[in-house]
Amino acid sequence: MSAEESISRSGASHSGAVVIYDYGYGDKKAESGKVSGFNGDPEKFSWWKTNFYSYVMGLDEELWDILEDGVGDLVLDEEGAAIDRKKHTPEQKKLYKKHHKIIGSLFTAIPKAEYMKMSDKSTAKAILLLSVQIMKVARKSEKQKLLFLFISMSCSR
Repeated sequence: MSAEESISRSGASHSGAVVIYDYGYGDKKAESGKVSGFNGDPEKFSWWKTNFYSYVMGLDEELWDILEDGVGDLVLDEEGAAIDRKKHTPEQKKLYKKHHKIIGSLFTAIPKAEYMKMSDKSTAKAILLLSVQIMKVARKSEKQKLLFLFISMSCSR
């Protein structure tokens, strides 16, 4: 029974149109929200990376492959722009577009201060690897600070 039949059988009168909404959106491709930003806390990097992975896989699983494998034979400058984009094959154009989609997500997620520390910004893979290295250094620095604090507190007693 349709919504209109149900209304007419119940005796309800309406002056407006009946709007029937199709909830069958399973075949529509929608982004799974916004990418979570990384706040720079080295202890939360693993959580952020897992969350970022889920976000990227929700968008397009090929994006994570680009992040892990790089861009193949595309020739990019130090900022990730194609040297001669007009000569790309249709497959290379698709890869280049997806590459910039994942780079855009990374730029949204990482703090500007961390981005500015990076020497190689040419590929999403390089950006993620440098983020991991920066977090490892930050973790080591945090551990050293804690160790120094512990030693200084122990010596003062």
